[in-house]
Amino acid sequence: MEKQDYPKASKYTDLDTIYAQCSGPGGLKVAEFIAEKMGLSKSKRLLDVGCNRGYQSCFLAKEYGLSVTGIDPWDDRMDGRPMIDHARENAEIWGVANAFLALKTGVPETGFATSSFDFVYSTTALEMLRVMNGEEGYIACLKEISRVLKPGGTFGLGEPMHLDVDIPADLEPYVSQSEYPWKECFSDLSTTVESVKKAGFEVIESAYAPDSRDWWLEYAKHDPFCKAKPDEDPKTLEIDRGRWVSFGYVIARNPL
Repeated sequence: MEKQDYPKASKYTDLDTIYAQCSGPGGLKVAEFIAEKMGLSKSKRLLDVGCNRGYQSCFLAKEYGLSVTGIDPWDDRMDGRPMIDHARENAEIWGVANAFLALKTGVPETGFATSSFDFVYSTTALEMLRVMNGEEGYIACLKEISRVLKPGGTFGLGEPMHLDVDIPADLEPYVSQSEYPWKECFSDLSTTVESVKKAGFEVIESAYAPDSRDWWLEYAKHDPFCKAKPDEDPKTLEIDRGRWVSFGYVIARNPL
């Protein structure tokens, strides 16, 4: 698969700011990549699951003309404030406050009515639930996404994943560290696809993103936590050299 162009994301060039506001690799590029795969259309309702500081949500609302609801139950690692407080501030900065609603809630208990959304989008969020709740808990979250998505609606999932290979011996210590070790958070593409199917979705497309390595290296260079702790994630990516760490996506449809 050839590397992609990002005509919408490329308009936003301050990568230090983007990575301070987004979680994980890809920034606004991964948002555009998944959005194009999903076929987003104007005036539809989109749910962003695990919206973090809402930067991708604001980007999607502005560039695709959507009404976006972003949910995130967590508090920010930098200042301890709820993520959704940052999301609401970002909506004002982006000029999309009238098209973006941020709520402090999460999956699998969102509180939304069944069939509330035309699209559901989630990137660099659900993989951490494997550590917290195991694979069954991960699938329960996917089932909740299916419930709140309209019949025939589209779900776009983007996650840090690992290639379908054993962890290289020299990499093992690096992906086994931290509260949410990559060894436990990351799954491979085929396993993730099967989880999505078990939740009741029809998978339309799935693959490892062609720009995965570039996204990770960009993250290592611009993410504020990476800059503060170069011996952690940046060192892991240096040791990995693209042998195990990747980023995958699954585009799925809710059955009619």
